Amino acid sequence: MQNTYKDLIQQTFNFPQEGFRVEDSELYFHDIPLMSVIKQYKTPLKITYLPKISSQIQKAKKLFNVAMAKADYKGKYTYCYCTKSSHFSFVLDEVLKNEDVHLETSSAFDIPIIKDLYKEGKINKENFIICNGFKRPAYKQYITELINNGFNVIPVLDNKEELNHYKRYAKKKFNIGIRIAAEEEPTFEFYTSRLGIRYRDIVDFYKESVQKNPKVQLKMLHFFINTGIKDAIYYWTELAKCLKVYYNLKKICPTLDSLNIGGGLPIKNSLGFEFDYEYLIEEIISQIKSFCTQNEIPEPNIFTEFGSFTVGESGAAIYSVLDKKWQNDRELWYMIDSSFITTLPDTWGINQRFIMLAINHWDKEYQRVSLGGLTCDSLDYYNSELHSNEVYLPKFNYKEDDPLYLGFFHTGAYQESLGGYGGIQHCLIPAPKHVIIDKTEDGEITTRLFAKEQSFKSMLKVLGY
Repeated sequence: MQNTYKDLIQQTFNFPQEGFRVEDSELYFHDIPLMSVIKQYKTPLKITYLPKISSQIQKAKKLFNVAMAKADYKGKYTYCYCTKSSHFSFVLDEVLKNEDVHLETSSAFDIPIIKDLYKEGKINKENFIICNGFKRPAYKQYITELINNGFNVIPVLDNKEELNHYKRYAKKKFNIGIRIAAEEEPTFEFYTSRLGIRYRDIVDFYKESVQKNPKVQLKMLHFFINTGIKDAIYYWTELAKCLKVYYNLKKICPTLDSLNIGGGLPIKNSLGFEFDYEYLIEEIISQIKSFCTQNEIPEPNIFTEFGSFTVGESGAAIYSVLDKKWQNDRELWYMIDSSFITTLPDTWGINQRFIMLAINHWDKEYQRVSLGGLTCDSLDYYNSELHSNEVYLPKFNYKEDDPLYLGFFHTGAYQESLGGYGGIQHCLIPAPKHVIIDKTEDGEITTRLFAKEQSFKSMLKVLGY
């Protein structure tokens, strides 16, 4: 009896599942026939499925609003998109199609994007612009220009000295936030985050630098931990410490009315992924509500800055297998037509695992393989999944069968910026073409080429030839 690749996936996971199904031994991603996309555009190929971005935004807003309604929570919820996850124009356009969505920035070069979006009428001056990060002079200058031009901008102070610039150059009253320097997880190399102001310094800093200045209003306390939002003692302990700081500030600062809990909602990185979003968000809201009730203070408005959660599940990278190589009696390599280091740098840099599936040949037997990239770097490989220490893919006869295609899914956050999109890639492996996929109101799938495969001329120009 033949054990097919389809049998393997169905026996290992609850499959088909949201976003993935198989028809005639070929994989569909959000009902997109991937083989049709491959035939039109060839591989290697990056795709972005825009409707998934909006569905994630609506999912988060619904989860928070329902949790607040259940808890009779009096504060409001504000959804901000974390632009550093993906700065592409098509991503921002899709994000801003949704009502009551706001933006969070991380560097000076984010601000010209904000100005461009405003010129095009995609945002207005009422949209919140939350400015995070350690700010160099140009970033502070841009933020001050937004303040002076009447934008609803909140610079979140990363250090005490940052405020001096806004005090000196802002021509009108402005709002600020303060980021807490949270303690890192016990397994981390450092005790305290390099970002933000220490817990014990925040109240004194407010009294000395903000309280008596009529031009400055503290509106927001910013809390974020590196490991993200999860049901762990570490997270709940840090949240409790944050709430104590909020309470101590609120007693002396009537303008403080918002708590920013940052980003960090996880995305599906395995077909076996299980995460109870509803429970965790309800628990966050419940704990904040309970704390405020016990201490007789109003519940703060809640801000989030979801980046990976917003765009991660919209992306995929598709490759074809160029050749098979037996390097010894046990190790079979499938060589792909691109590089993991350059196109999926998180797999190399932080050992991130993505959903990896064959796109065709689901009716064939499977075998254990390692996947190799095209660069000369020994670390340009992928050989394990979150659920297994191995990778299994269909067997195929390279000379007789159609090529084997495989996809890495939910890769839409950070990979292009970390990989140096449009620049020089390791071993001068070109960046793959990028296709945008959308759906019309009638449900018709549309595709368009956003970027061709990187050319040798563009690389030589960067190199000065």
